[in-house]
Amino acid sequence: MDGNVLFALGLTVFAGLATGIGSLLAFFTSRTNKKFLSVALGFSAGVMIFVALVEIFFKAKDALVAELGTTNGYWMTLVGFFGGMVFIGLIDRLLPSLGNPHEVKSVEAMDIQPTSHEHARLMKMGMFTALAIGIHNFPEGIATFMSAMSDPNLGIAIAIAVAIHNIPEGIAVAVPIYYATGSRKRAFKLSFLSGLAEPVGAIVAFLILMPFLSDMMFGIVFAGVAGIMVFISLDELLPAAKEFDETHSSIYGVVAGMMVMAASLVLFSV
Repeated sequence: MDGNVLFALGLTVFAGLATGIGSLLAFFTSRTNKKFLSVALGFSAGVMIFVALVEIFFKAKDALVAELGTTNGYWMTLVGFFGGMVFIGLIDRLLPSLGNPHEVKSVEAMDIQPTSHEHARLMKMGMFTALAIGIHNFPEGIATFMSAMSDPNLGIAIAIAVAIHNIPEGIAVAVPIYYATGSRKRAFKLSFLSGLAEPVGAIVAFLILMPFLSDMMFGIVFAGVAGIMVFISLDELLPAAKEFDETHSSIYGVVAGMMVMAASLVLFSV
């Protein structure tokens, strides 16, 4: 169990700190590779939607049906699934609009010099965005951790998908803070730290949920994880992918993500 916990925690650290990759891209590349980002974000959405609806939802359903019976177990699975959506939706609604992590930023924006009166606003925007992304990443950390604890191969796939979608979030933090301070180091540090909410979410899941993790609790939590992942994909990943879209690249990415996830589930389950 200790080895599994460390492995699951390591995956959440990997996924969360991908925000730092985004800030490095902002500093060391001159143009946004829009086609790559569109395909990558679509791929991430495809992985998360497929694994949530095909694998995680039905694992939750099987556990709850075994505990509660067919009808009550199915209803409880649906309650957990839509409860997860409501949970992440409320987090989105409560975030300040100025720091909405869904707003797409491009590397080219680094070349636009703000006027003097814009510096304070940009700093506030960057700080709010870092806070918003941190809050937003918290349930993602729980989802990655719980998935990895249930199935390490599933956890790896989800961690990679979450890491991909954290890259543009890192850019969203780094760009306004760099404008406001002129410091690449500070912008990178805040972008990097905003991703630490994911391992914090994993630690909270371990400390609070794991001691009570019966089959019933596992089913409810896993159903909620599936809901969270579908909501993030539909509300965040796909709209962001369309922002960068070139000739349906995002949809090709979604299909590729689903195909890769489907193949991996078959290959690693036998």
